[in-house]
Amino acid sequence: MRVKHKKMLSLTLFRLKQLYDRAFPDLTALAVESKDENGFKDRLEKYLDAYNGNEASEQIRHFIRFDGKEVFELSTEQNIRVQTISLFWRFLTGRAAAGTLKADFLIDLFYQFNRLKEAAPEKFAASKAKSHMERWATGLDGNVIRVREENKERMIRLLICKIENRKTPVQSRFRFPDGLSEQDKYDRVCNWWDDYHFQLSMAIKSPAELNRFLNNSLPEEVMRVLTEAKKKGIPFFVTPYYLSLLDTTGKTYNDGTVRSYVLYSPELVDAYGEIHAWEKEDRIEAGKPNAAGWLLPNAHNIHRRYPEVAILIPDTMGRACGGLCASCQRMYDFQSERLNFELESLAPKETWDKKLRRLMTYFEEDTQIRDILITGGDALMSQNKTLRNMLDAIYRMAVRKQRANWERPAGEKYAELQRVRLGSRLLAYLPMRIDDGLIEILKDFKEKASTVGVKQFVIQTHFQSPLEITPQARDAIGKIISAGWTITNQLVYTVAASFRGHTARLRQILNSLGIVCYYTFSVKGFRENYAVFTPNSRSLQEEKEEKIAGKMTHAQQEELACLLEHGADVGERIRRFMKKHHLPFLATDRNVLNLPGIGKSMTFKTVGITSGGERILQFYHDSTRKHSPVINRLAEVFIVENKSIAAYLRQLEKSGEDPEDYTTIWQYTEGKTEPRFRIYEYPPFPFRITDKFSNLLVD
Repeated sequence: MRVKHKKMLSLTLFRLKQLYDRAFPDLTALAVESKDENGFKDRLEKYLDAYNGNEASEQIRHFIRFDGKEVFELSTEQNIRVQTISLFWRFLTGRAAAGTLKADFLIDLFYQFNRLKEAAPEKFAASKAKSHMERWATGLDGNVIRVREENKERMIRLLICKIENRKTPVQSRFRFPDGLSEQDKYDRVCNWWDDYHFQLSMAIKSPAELNRFLNNSLPEEVMRVLTEAKKKGIPFFVTPYYLSLLDTTGKTYNDGTVRSYVLYSPELVDAYGEIHAWEKEDRIEAGKPNAAGWLLPNAHNIHRRYPEVAILIPDTMGRACGGLCASCQRMYDFQSERLNFELESLAPKETWDKKLRRLMTYFEEDTQIRDILITGGDALMSQNKTLRNMLDAIYRMAVRKQRANWERPAGEKYAELQRVRLGSRLLAYLPMRIDDGLIEILKDFKEKASTVGVKQFVIQTHFQSPLEITPQARDAIGKIISAGWTITNQLVYTVAASFRGHTARLRQILNSLGIVCYYTFSVKGFRENYAVFTPNSRSLQEEKEEKIAGKMTHAQQEELACLLEHGADVGERIRRFMKKHHLPFLATDRNVLNLPGIGKSMTFKTVGITSGGERILQFYHDSTRKHSPVINRLAEVFIVENKSIAAYLRQLEKSGEDPEDYTTIWQYTEGKTEPRFRIYEYPPFPFRITDKFSNLLVD
């Protein structure tokens, strides 16, 4: 029975009961004939026999099998009882207590039962997908550049006042000598605008200042939330450059994706102070293994989940960022003030070099690590000298590890360093940071490290919106690629980023400049992320209906991998490749959720629906990559999404989207993790390494 989304999303429980009686009188009869929930489940099993082979039939059987079971919900670490069919029986028989059920629970179930009798809705048409891509502006479009120039002009006037009124240290470069004319001041600030030190020193750090720089365009309700955020101690840190991306008139282009990164939600403000690490392996106690079984030198500098890779977080300005993303997965670190924006206090201490050498010993003496990711914070927030010292330490470690292997027989050799990554969002937040000094460091390190077996040099960045691809960002991208480094992108699939065509458009513009996409991450489902959380069914829908346009054959993947290995003129090579094969973009990324304890995966089945309509998902780890042996001892992994699909669709409608464009979302109840694109695989070693694990303790 076809019911328009717009009407369905507004139905009350009373109207939904009428709808069920009209659409599924047989279900109501089964419920009334049953003495209790168990009797209803037995009758429902037999009822489904008539639909064997139907995907919806198997999905409803999952609900029946799990009904009444208690499962351990991993994100909240609480036991919950699955009651999907029991609650449904109570609803159909009028036994549901007032206030125990929400309409969203019944809306999702309606679509599941409707799938039994009706053919699946038609998938999103390719022609429509193209038109949805084209509606998203990029930072390279003329009208966006014009708005940004107008914003810059207005902000320069405000920056002049800010410099004049602040108590500036004498040694600061960014001050006005006595006697300067207004024009001279204006000219100086215009020149300073492209200096990343200036942008950092002029960052906006309060709600009132934020509103002033946005031309007093923020509504009162938003200002109340931001003021409360300030009281609770949530940092504010946005550079004038990044703020210039926003269209304060709301008339020229949709800036919702960027705006949701700058403005905090009521849920985030309410939860701040009680935020926990989503990744359980980031909780470290001295002398004890983390949740993945790894023993680590300390809780602050090295994070690890997989055997082959570990994260290095330095005690430098790399603990800060170019801005605070509202959906940051390390918000708990800002909450504890371990990550912060006190930039001067984050300058490396004399003890850091000694500590760095000790940390390198961990990598050197580990049997399996072949990949090091420097992040934070943000790797490129570190000064050039500091970054050079870190890369030199990594190079020397790689040399020692390689030489030590010469003495080990085949089968006992350790994994040598093959991949070095720098995690940074500064290409979007602060592209002027990519200066000539940094490029020389990157070139020099690649030249040296290539001689000792390192084959993959990656800047792992995070563009969230096509608007962030400005002329300045384009130039920064070109410089890094000229240094021979690959740039990969990770997108966080927030509500605003999940609008039809948005992610496809971002892939398209990134690919045209030589960036390949790596991951599309579902937002972690803690309550602080409620406003930006997108259900995983929408991620699957995007994968199957939109990203499919950029899928490549095996032969095309091999051709692209060879093309990327050459390094030079990557942007031009990718553009020619897409034109040759008639591809609007390259689907090289994987849609995944970063699960607590077991890693990235999109392999799941829906086993229940809560009384509020949120889906209960049972996840399985990604079997295509190596995991810690602890994976074999983990219990089943269950996650309750923090938003119903109906609530998500209402959010889209409120933002101007047509819910009818998302009709097929209900049918995506099971996922399977996509294979990794070949360029993200580790190269084979020319020797056999040991199977033994070091730095591991599994009880």
